Amino acid sequence: MKKLTVAVFFGGCSSEYSVSLESASAVLRNLDPEKYQIVPVGITKDGDWFYYIGEWDRIASDTWYRETDCIPAVISQSRSDHGLLLLQEDGVRKLPVDVAFPVLHGKNGEDGTVQGVLALAGIALAGCGVLASAVCMDKDRAHRLAAAAGVRVPQAVVVTRQDEERARQFADAIGYPVFVKPVKAGSSYGISKVTGPQQLHNALALAFQYDQEVILEETVPGFEVGCAVLGDEQLLTGEVDEIELSGGFFDFTEKYTLKTSAIHVPARLTPKQAQAVKQTAVTVYRALGCSGFARVDSFLTPDGEIVFNEVNTIPGFTEHSRYPGMMRAAGYSFGEVLERIIRLAVEHL
Repeated sequence: MKKLTVAVFFGGCSSEYSVSLESASAVLRNLDPEKYQIVPVGITKDGDWFYYIGEWDRIASDTWYRETDCIPAVISQSRSDHGLLLLQEDGVRKLPVDVAFPVLHGKNGEDGTVQGVLALAGIALAGCGVLASAVCMDKDRAHRLAAAAGVRVPQAVVVTRQDEERARQFADAIGYPVFVKPVKAGSSYGISKVTGPQQLHNALALAFQYDQEVILEETVPGFEVGCAVLGDEQLLTGEVDEIELSGGFFDFTEKYTLKTSAIHVPARLTPKQAQAVKQTAVTVYRALGCSGFARVDSFLTPDGEIVFNEVNTIPGFTEHSRYPGMMRAAGYSFGEVLERIIRLAVEHL
């Protein structure tokens, strides 16, 4: 059988550029070269696109961008081309692509923008499409849709730069601590846990560095649980995981170093609780129109209530990341998960 050509996109014009390099490196290492012709496509922090022909171990260390290893490239919007246009010195060369696998985190990669380019090109997409990617990146609108599907969400308010007084009124009414977050950002960038009114101004200023809208949320008691979901019509779920914190919240440092926190998979839940978390994840996944794969994060309160937090449509994808860990605990290797994601992309086109 002819090998499928799979383009793996990494980097990106995003604050989560470095996270993408780690994830994409793991994906490249775990794709089966006997089954796939693998095409790495690097996007710099400035948003320039390249077909990368260098050594893959340079990606994670962010030393991949060298003129000798990078051929300028764009996605052709002509469906007859169905792939990349390589802008070489001696002219333009076409490189057909069967499946596009964006391993991009945050804005300009996980938010529907790249997905839209690939949809116009008619290239099979691994993961969520344009609408689900855009909605899941938007914490406010994702919460509204989840609530409409019957899932509890945190009490919250969305403010702009002119609304600081409204933010103060909400925080005073709901009670501290509150969480202040950019509406559209990932990897906990720009998020603060505000324990008193004197901290609110600086927390808002930080969040506004990442988005034009900021959401304030109540603090939900309990702890965070996650669920990996894989599929389109028929869905698989991984084992539920649990984040154990010694203090503070699961910020960027804790997510990628686990200095003072721990992740338990399977989570330390009763079978009934674990099943409820999985069912909630499936409900949210369907309500937000997800496809391919995504990680659904929620809170489990001391009373046993599940409160939806967010969906990551391109979650961390190193061998040690939460999504592969949950699927591995359910009996699926990293390579098998990648193979299923690519198969779904081909079937979905």
